[in-house]
Amino acid sequence: MRFPADFAWGAATAAFQIEGATRADGRGVSIWDTFAATPGRVLGGDTGEPAANHYRRYAEDVALLRSLGIGNYRFSLAWPRIQPDGTGPGNPAGLDFYDRLVDELLAAGIEPWPTLYHWDLPQPLEDAGGWPARDTALRFAEYAAIAHRRLGDRVRTWCTINEPWVVAFLGYASGEHAPGRREPASALAATHHLMLGHGLAAAAIRGQGATTTGTRPGTPAVGIVLNAQPIRPHEGSVADLDAARRVDGVRNRIFLDPLYHGRYPDDVRADLADVSDFAFVRDGDLTTIAAPLDFLGINYYSPASVTGAAGKVDPELLEPAGDGPSRLVGCEDVGVLRGAEPRTDQDWEIDATGLTELLLRLAVDYPGTPLYVTENGASYRDEVADDGAVHDPRRASYLDQHVRATHAALTAGAPVKGYFVWSLLDNFEWAYGYSERFGIIHVDYDTQRRTVKDSGRWYGRLAATGAVPPLAGSD
Repeated sequence: MRFPADFAWGAATAAFQIEGATRADGRGVSIWDTFAATPGRVLGGDTGEPAANHYRRYAEDVALLRSLGIGNYRFSLAWPRIQPDGTGPGNPAGLDFYDRLVDELLAAGIEPWPTLYHWDLPQPLEDAGGWPARDTALRFAEYAAIAHRRLGDRVRTWCTINEPWVVAFLGYASGEHAPGRREPASALAATHHLMLGHGLAAAAIRGQGATTTGTRPGTPAVGIVLNAQPIRPHEGSVADLDAARRVDGVRNRIFLDPLYHGRYPDDVRADLADVSDFAFVRDGDLTTIAAPLDFLGINYYSPASVTGAAGKVDPELLEPAGDGPSRLVGCEDVGVLRGAEPRTDQDWEIDATGLTELLLRLAVDYPGTPLYVTENGASYRDEVADDGAVHDPRRASYLDQHVRATHAALTAGAPVKGYFVWSLLDNFEWAYGYSERFGIIHVDYDTQRRTVKDSGRWYGRLAATGAVPPLAGSD
């Protein structure tokens, strides 16, 4: 099984999860610094220190990327490192760090893919209202312009927002993520302002024109990254079909329809009428949001099976409902099935068919845009063995299945142009702290020693050749 020669193979990370150095060189406080410092919010009381200390060890990490033959690196810029208060001029030391990182990547022959926002909102902006406040979207566009002015002579590809559903619904509805608010109506306002922020940032980057200076002049490519998810009815009943429609609305279409059609779906607005009247949408907003994308990034981990008759299903088959507002605003009565075995050590269902299904659905329902799998991976709590290696056959098998699922979608006609494994390094896994390991490179947090896992070597062979290599122990 072989991929096209120009297929982009990459690895992905996020600033707060790997950089550490949270007080270094003028970096400001983010909502995740505040959230992690609040007792009971993060497993084990873990914080963004030391993470993988990438801020000081970035050259070593780039060298590892190069040694594995991975030609693309998706990372995020820390907004509080560039604008400590979320406003004003750029912090020279913070911008200098990303200068050095981009230069190091290019010298190694690796394409940089920065993401402007991967969840680390400067705390002063949250204090002023956060993403439910319209002003945050305006400040985000200013930050995007600062980053592009500094790096745009060398960076060709820009991701604006990573997983706005997580930011809005886990951050402002269920409170599972920073800033930990439980305000369903605010989650919907945050959804709109995240999408508006994307549109304004894209306009700011494009408005600065094609780069004519630096080492790599050219027109920037701008896209957004969604964690869209296949939503499947548990059975064929009317109740289950309607539950799937409703969940698909607040999980997928509330983002995809504004991007591609310049509107929020009528049925979604009707379903959410008791929560919000969508008065936060102003004239011109949807036109800004719907500016053509150069690409769409998709982060995929699992599908979801839902039922509208949760009371008739064995409770052991359902995901726990939790003790606060639902992350699925307007779908509080919907039951989510646990899904089949096998599962990762993080207890996430493994179903690679969902990736093929999702990519083909996007190709049919939202055509015309190149698609990239910008995150895909699995957490297994692997350790360094006595022989000094990290043997993680389950992760290698997981990646093999999902790479093949990507190929199936490509063969069936989906315009898939690349795949990025999550994650390059073991890291701070948000509310799970350091208890979960997604990396294809193991990090010893006490010594910061890096060890390439067996899955990393397997993925490196794939990235270097474009052909799916055999798994260890297979023919």
